[in-house]
Amino acid sequence: MSKIADEIDKALVVAQKEKDEVKVSTLRLLKASFKNREIEIGHQLTEEEAQAVIAKSAKQRRESIDAFEKANRADLADREKAELAILSQYLPEQMSEEDVSKIVAEVLAELGNVSQADIGRVIGAVMAKVAGRADGNLVSAIVRQKLATT
Repeated sequence: MSKIADEIDKALVVAQKEKDEVKVSTLRLLKASFKNREIEIGHQLTEEEAQAVIAKSAKQRRESIDAFEKANRADLADREKAELAILSQYLPEQMSEEDVSKIVAEVLAELGNVSQADIGRVIGAVMAKVAGRADGNLVSAIVRQKLATT
């Protein structure tokens, strides 16, 4: 079992004792996601795989928040925000927009002559370098902005 899964198990016990319903349900869903991913891949999760599961869950929460806010459902959006805050505790610190911009510039320099048609290749290379420390939407926006100005 990965270190992060152990941390989540301990946090779940504490949340149950404190009767924190949102935290309990969020951590239980996360543990279920871990188990499902282990079944898919056929072995216990590594730290990186566990981080990927948490990142995917956080991304789902962000998308749900956007959808609920567009539908004027503040009650549901607030619940998702609370769950996202819990999940964020287990994610690596996110990079600033400035740091991501620097990495995009490095990747563009490495790849040489790139155009708008190469956007997928550029985003893929940047995402490999940031390794879960930056949101894909932010990376995409910065890459599109840089390619538009070149």
